[in-house]
Amino acid sequence: MRSTNREVSIYPRKPEYYWLCALTYALSVSRSGYYHWANRSTSKRSVERAQCDRLVREQFDRFEQCYGAPRLVVELRENQHHYNVKTIANSLRRQGLRAVAAQKFTPKTTDSNHRLPVYENVLEQDFTADAPDQKWVQDITYTKTDEGWLYLAVVIDLYSRLVIGWAMSQRIDASLVCEALNNAIARRGRPKGVVVHSDRGSQYCSSAYRKIIERYELTGSMSAKGCRNAGPVLRQRLCGELFPQLKS
Repeated sequence: MRSTNREVSIYPRKPEYYWLCALTYALSVSRSGYYHWANRSTSKRSVERAQCDRLVREQFDRFEQCYGAPRLVVELRENQHHYNVKTIANSLRRQGLRAVAAQKFTPKTTDSNHRLPVYENVLEQDFTADAPDQKWVQDITYTKTDEGWLYLAVVIDLYSRLVIGWAMSQRIDASLVCEALNNAIARRGRPKGVVVHSDRGSQYCSSAYRKIIERYELTGSMSAKGCRNAGPVLRQRLCGELFPQLKS
């Protein structure tokens, strides 16, 4: 009997080996080709693409998925990452990201959907006055700034059409209109019996506002539902003189 020097391993191969054999056979590739592919180094282009995808995803999520390729290019350049629009668009497409249109936000200054007590309409749409400090009207408006929306509450004397009290805040609440009314009262020497007219907004129906009306013996008045309020008078005055000064 002829002997042989060939050694035969008595140890069983790992299950991964048989899985790999079956896979390469099914795909008609060699095992050496598979090992070459698995052990290859990551290309520079792949690394740069992965970095771009990561930066794009971060900015995309930062702006609540509202920014498309053109605006993302600007944001990335501000952070010293220079990509063109085509590169950013390809990254968004590769990751399945699509910008959604943001709904335009318009501040709401009047919330009359409440159960707070309201004043009667003493003014009755008569926006004329024979003397100062007979009738005041109030309203709230807003303007957009670099830091967000700024709310402005004003008090106007219907005799002179002058702004006699005001207050500004980033929040539209009862303290805003109370501060404006207190400002008018102090500037006009605390007159009594003035008809102070406003809409039915929750700020003007608050207990804090009503206490000021009672403390200084003023007469509260609110627009009835469906009636024209003081808004047009106030907006005309604000747009004509006050707001340009604020924006300058």
